[in-house]
Amino acid sequence: MNDKQKGVVITTENRGVFFGYVKDDSECPAKIILLKCRMGVYWDADTKGVLGLAATGPTSGCRITHSTPEATLYKVTGIFECTPEAVVAWENSVWK
Repeated sequence: MNDKQKGVVITTENRGVFFGYVKDDSECPAKIILLKCRMGVYWDADTKGVLGLAATGPTSGCRITHSTPEATLYKVTGIFECTPEAVVAWENSVWK
C-alpha cells in the first residue's frame, strides 16, 4: 500500500459492505481488488448507515471482521471514499 491509496467503503450487489484500500479497480463494477479488506457485518443506529461508515467509521456497537491481506469483490454497487477519521475507526475496530 502506498501513501496515495485512500480507504474506501465498498457495497456489493449481494448487500456486502467492506472497507479496504483499492489495489485494482480496472474491472469495476464487475470486480475490485482491495488490500487490508474488512467486512462490516453489523452496524448500529449510531453509525447512521453505510455513508456514516465512510464519514465517521464504525462505532463501538458495530461488528467488523478481522482484515485479510487481499480480497476480490464482485458486482460492486458503490464506492465511498473514507474520511481520515473513518479510516482510523475501521483500522481500530474490534468485533464485540
